[in-house]
Amino acid sequence: MPEWWTYSLEDFLLFSPRVYWRMFELQNAALWPLQALTVGLGFAAIALAVRQPYASGRFVALVLAILWAFVGWSFLWNRYTTINWAAAYVAPVFAVEAVLLLAVGTLLNGLVCDRRGPAGGMGYVLLAFALAGQPLLAPLQGRVWASSEIFGIAPDPTAIGTLGFLLLARGKTLSLLLPIPLLWCFLSGITLWSMGAPEAWAAFAAVMLALAACIGMIIAQHVRPR
Repeated sequence: MPEWWTYSLEDFLLFSPRVYWRMFELQNAALWPLQALTVGLGFAAIALAVRQPYASGRFVALVLAILWAFVGWSFLWNRYTTINWAAAYVAPVFAVEAVLLLAVGTLLNGLVCDRRGPAGGMGYVLLAFALAGQPLLAPLQGRVWASSEIFGIAPDPTAIGTLGFLLLARGKTLSLLLPIPLLWCFLSGITLWSMGAPEAWAAFAAVMLALAACIGMIIAQHVRPR
């Protein structure tokens, strides 16, 4: 029996890259043209955050809550579990994030997106990538357009977009909303890395940008003149 240190991450994969990306093709084909609605809602939420930040909180939270619940059910539970048994344990976590978004964002109005400065800039970068950049990775990597990851349809852009909105928001309860999208991006990055997929850098970069922004906000709060 080989020693444990002789194994690599690839040895623990339950599926091939071809099977993994085929899953996104099937998801997009089954839900078309819902992609236009989910991306449109994302851009509408950004527009509202820019033009009417104090009125944006509940709308942004409601949109994100619906999308987290939908992605958890339609993608993780109905598709990802067919090739990865661990997804059955992750899908309920997406439901938890949806409930937290409803509680913090709609009931407490804790997602008012009026933050400026470096953290806000990083938030817009993550949002631009989640809605417009990530779908381009499929053709750039030589895959068909149908395998693109779309905001509100696939988990990675949904989590990255959520991190973007959270970096724009203010409120002491935001710490409740950050861990799950951060954890998903990290785990997804490991999965993609083990497949040798260049897309792994996007997930890891989202985690690093979000953490850097959060650390910057904490430092700013402590050095702010009283």
